[in-house]
Amino acid sequence: MASVPTFNKVGYSTVQNRLNCNGNVHLCKSRSLKIRIFEERAKSGFCKLVTRAVAAKPELNFSDPDWKQKIQDDFERRFNLPHLRDVIDVEPRPTTFSLKARNPIGEGNGSLSSGWNGYVNDDDRALLKVIKFASPNSAGAECVDGDCSFIEQWVHRAGPRKMIYYEPSCVKAAIVTCGGLCPGLNDVIRQIVFTLEKYGVKNIVGIPFGYRGFTEKGLSEIPLSRHIVQNINLEGGSFLGVSRGAPTTTEIVDSIQGKGIDMLFVLGGDGTHAGANAIHEECRRRKLKVSVVGVPKTIDNDILLVDKTFGFDTAVEAAQKAINSAYIEAQSAYHGVGLVKLMGRTSGFIAMHASLSSGQIDICLIPEVSFNLDGPNGLLAHLEHLIETKGFAMICVAEGAGQELLEKSHATDASGNAVLSDIGVHLQQKIKRHFKEKGLYADVKYIDPTYMVRAVRANASDAILCTVLGQNAVHGAFAGFSGITTGTCNTHYVYLPITEVIKSTRHVDPNSRMWHRCLTSTGQPDFH
Repeated sequence: MASVPTFNKVGYSTVQNRLNCNGNVHLCKSRSLKIRIFEERAKSGFCKLVTRAVAAKPELNFSDPDWKQKIQDDFERRFNLPHLRDVIDVEPRPTTFSLKARNPIGEGNGSLSSGWNGYVNDDDRALLKVIKFASPNSAGAECVDGDCSFIEQWVHRAGPRKMIYYEPSCVKAAIVTCGGLCPGLNDVIRQIVFTLEKYGVKNIVGIPFGYRGFTEKGLSEIPLSRHIVQNINLEGGSFLGVSRGAPTTTEIVDSIQGKGIDMLFVLGGDGTHAGANAIHEECRRRKLKVSVVGVPKTIDNDILLVDKTFGFDTAVEAAQKAINSAYIEAQSAYHGVGLVKLMGRTSGFIAMHASLSSGQIDICLIPEVSFNLDGPNGLLAHLEHLIETKGFAMICVAEGAGQELLEKSHATDASGNAVLSDIGVHLQQKIKRHFKEKGLYADVKYIDPTYMVRAVRANASDAILCTVLGQNAVHGAFAGFSGITTGTCNTHYVYLPITEVIKSTRHVDPNSRMWHRCLTSTGQPDFH
């Protein structure tokens, strides 16, 4: 009997769980803190399902000839999409959505007479993993057994269905944006409204300032229509406003019932999705005909399973301005050191991609890879080498990097996230002190564009992603799904159960080809 220690991203893995901690105590503590926060919220009825979703440790008998099939069966069970039919008796009707007419179709499907093949079959699937690794030692390998057997894992394809489970003229749909700002929020809101109207929905509202908009006195629903949201994508921020923290699940669902909401579209990160899943489960418990659909939003790009979250590309692009400014400052100064701190609490995707795209970074520091400052192999010694050989140096650091070197604050924000110590200021001070003690001159230019990169308008890449995600969220709700989120897997648009995407946070794999490419670009050594 071989024990399989954990699910690694999307399946089982006998490889030691590199993506969980990688020997980084900060990551382990961060994850433990998040789980504790969810458990504490569960006591008040808010995130009661999250702890159940955090870890499954099955055992496999590899001598069983059917072990592969058992893994596939378990995967299919976990990734089966929750549906209204699971808890209430509901009959489908032909869709009102068609691109062959200016207005929504009335009675009938429309596709039958026109022969239009623009609908997605309920049995359509997309492959979640497409690389067959030959060895567990391959870069980024995720293997079930020592032979790296390939196991097909299929997820539901997103898009409009021929049959829908709501009467559009009777639907009241609500949109809520939670957490922090992110480029593309307005683009998603806009497309949700456009697509709802394409189905024939007339009653569309926005919930102001996150989940608190359901219960906070003085906050009223915001009526939405094509005319109102037509140009909101031309600006950054959120047309509906955002906030952290939330009432209890019971209070939110009471409000949903009181407002007569049939569809709720939730834009947010993993914490927001945990709340959306709790709302979905409470609606199921009460046997309400309510579809709760998430759209993953975070510039950190740390949502499990999906290729990329909206806002990430724009944030990386916006970070280039800060890096370019720091580069000019450092290059123009005598023994200049440009230091740029970017977002990334536990995942270093922004710092890694910004470093790769700029081509100007000498040292990239991310939360997933620990480093030493002092000693012959430390960061400071390498910085000396850079100053001596090229006359200046550039450092890009994620906000969550090197937290083990700093004094912990033990404080949390309204969303329950740990308040991080400032690694940027710490590095600035350490670099200045080190060079002064060495009798060397160094001119450190520190730039922190943290909030600038998330308040901008979505770029073209993100605008396209937001458009499709907003449309697919509506298609998923009309198809009768609930407790799902929409995203891309291997470039294909899919639906995923929220329970699967909130199991853990996505991290940069230090053994991945992308991190190796970053190291090739920077030329930095191992700081140990």
